[in-house]
Amino acid sequence: MAKKFDPAYKLEVCKQVESGATTAPEISKETGIHQNTLCSWLRHYRENKGMPFVGSGNVLPVNEEIVRLRRENKELREEVYILKNAAAYFAKYQK
Repeated sequence: MAKKFDPAYKLEVCKQVESGATTAPEISKETGIHQNTLCSWLRHYRENKGMPFVGSGNVLPVNEEIVRLRRENKELREEVYILKNAAAYFAKYQK
């Protein structure tokens, strides 16, 4: 089972590496974090300019928009389904 790390801890580790206080291999040995895991944290940190990590409870603005659009899409599909069934029902009993 994979270890879970607090988003604040991930941020702290990334800041240490980015500041030059230590290197990624050194911190990997000290903390027991696998180098691949640490590299993915650093990639996220650099791409998102220090924004919170996924799972921290904070959603990136881009992801927030995607979630909103998916929710809206689901609601519209449900409406279309209901309206189609209602139209079929009324067409059947109108005659």
